[in-house]
Parts: sequence; C-alpha cells; structure tokens
Amino acid sequence: MLGHLGFSYVGLVYLLMLFIPNLIWINKKPKGYNTLSESRILRATERTGQFLVTCCAIIFCDFNLKPWSVWNIWLIVSFAFMVLYEIWWVRYFKSQKALKDFYSSILGIPLAGATLPVIAFLLLGIYGKVIWLIIAVIPLAIGHIGIHIQHRKLISKEQ
Repeated sequence: MLGHLGFSYVGLVYLLMLFIPNLIWINKKPKGYNTLSESRILRATERTGQFLVTCCAIIFCDFNLKPWSVWNIWLIVSFAFMVLYEIWWVRYFKSQKALKDFYSSILGIPLAGATLPVIAFLLLGIYGKVIWLIIAVIPLAIGHIGIHIQHRKLISKEQ
C-alpha cells in the first residue's frame, strides 16, 4: 500500500497527457482570464498537490502495467478519464476560447478541465495501491477545483 520506488512509465504518460495541453493553453487562454482574484491559500494548496502528484506519479513503479487482474479495471477507468480530459481540451481549443468554454463540463462532469485529471490520478493511486498518490490528490483537488469554482462564480456574477 505504501508503494515501491522505481520509474513509472504509466505515470510519465499521464503527466504528458496533463502537461502538453496546459503548455499549449499558455498561448490560448480564454478571453478575460484573470488570476488576480485567486485565493492565495487555494493557489498554494494547488501547487503543493501538483508537486506531490507529479513526484508520486513518476517515482512509484506500482503504476506500471501488471498481469491482468480485477485491479486493472481501476487503471482502465483512470485512463478513460485522462482520455476524456484530452477530448475536453480538443473541444476547448476548437471553441472560441471564452471563459464559459474553459469552465465547461463534459458528459455531465462539471469543471471538467479541473475535475477529470484529479479523478484520473486518484484512480491511478487506487490501481497502484499507492497511498501517497491518493493523499497527494487531496490538496490538488482542493486547490485546483477550488480555484476553478472561484473563477466560475466570478464569471457568473459578471454575466
């Protein structure tokens, strides 16, 4: 349950699926996007979670593929959430890149850009039976989803 140290190629794939769209997003931010109103506490919590999740995803080899068992279902569902996250990004990049597009849902999952990767990494932690990743997801979820909720509330007031 604690995890075995070693390199995780599955963790690396997840991180690439996470970081590449975010790097593209730097030049394709929604019109009117502003981080000045973000809570410093939520931002610090998010950054802590990002750091911990990134480290855990890479350093525990328990996420790598294993012979088939019922536990593989956790990996399949987790990966499905990451694929859905990629689809959400494609939809965003094809949109007019308005704030409503950035804070949109997909398949009924609210704030999909924040929620989907958090769920995926939580399920990856369950698949690998690595408590450290499961714990690391908590500050990521609080900070990342919390910031997105704040932003969405602000744009709702402005409209």
